[in-house]
Amino acid sequence: MQYWLFKSEPDEYSIDSLKAEKNSTGRWDGIRNYQARNLLRDEIKVGDGVLFYHSSCKNVGVAGSAIVVSEPYPDPLQFDSLSKYYDAQSSPDNPRWFSIDIQYNAHAKKFLTLTTIKATKELSDMTLVKQGRLSIQPVKKHEWEIILSACGILSEND
Repeated sequence: MQYWLFKSEPDEYSIDSLKAEKNSTGRWDGIRNYQARNLLRDEIKVGDGVLFYHSSCKNVGVAGSAIVVSEPYPDPLQFDSLSKYYDAQSSPDNPRWFSIDIQYNAHAKKFLTLTTIKATKELSDMTLVKQGRLSIQPVKKHEWEIILSACGILSEND
């Protein structure tokens, strides 16, 4: 099992949006960064844990957790000419962008802000702290456990 941090702007898609989806399961789409795409396509697996992170808003930080519930598949938005995520260079035979499905697990009982994460010595090597702009980031197991504990989310072992 691996762990990830997925960033989303809450006015576009929040932890509440995910929870409100049928079966609390939603498609993670619209990724248009090659490094994030490669992680999504090649590294992220069914059963992996996800920290749901609200970004580009007044209060940025970890809002909850989710679980990966599908293998990667071509992002359908890349083929929709009406979508802001349309990519004329991509084709169904040779898709450039991928999606996965995630399922809501829990809201953070205590929203964990970026300021708090940066102030936590044990999290100083997190990708979020060192390369904060990436929309999908790996999270080490000890970072995952520290963050879940700080958020008041029970781990999968509880």
